[in-house]
Amino acid sequence: MDEHVLKSRLEALHPDAFGWALGCCRRDPDAAREVLQMAYVKILDGRAQWNGHASFRTWVFAVVRNTAADHRRGSWLRTLGLDRLQLFRRAPEPSPDPETSAIGSEAARLLRRALDRLPDRQREVLHLVFYDGLTVDEAADVMHVSPGAARRHYQRGKERLHALLPRELRP
Repeated sequence: MDEHVLKSRLEALHPDAFGWALGCCRRDPDAAREVLQMAYVKILDGRAQWNGHASFRTWVFAVVRNTAADHRRGSWLRTLGLDRLQLFRRAPEPSPDPETSAIGSEAARLLRRALDRLPDRQREVLHLVFYDGLTVDEAADVMHVSPGAARRHYQRGKERLHALLPRELRP
């Protein structure tokens, strides 16, 4: 794929890719930005190449997911070192951006809390289907599981989420 076309496709997909990176990074926007940047570098320098077997969107989401997993594996040492430094620093003031405002609502907070209580696979498949508009089969490709396993995680995740949400938030 031509580099200009690749860049424009990544740019068009960026808002959804950032949302997926947030989900892969447990809603940590700094980690999501770092993971997404590392994924884009892999794509642009050719270490990750699209072979056309999945949709471009599904492939990018898989690269982001794999990059986030690599990032988590390497972050425990960084976290240990940074935790000691953070004891002496004041937390920065949060910026009032649209995402922070939306996340700040009570319903969003309750939904996030319920989603955080789901097993990882259930949370991932629900995020891919509801937030990113993928089909369950496309989500299976991103998650590197069979379509049947993705359907099971999807169904169980919906049932568990329904049970965890307060009545007023249930459909």
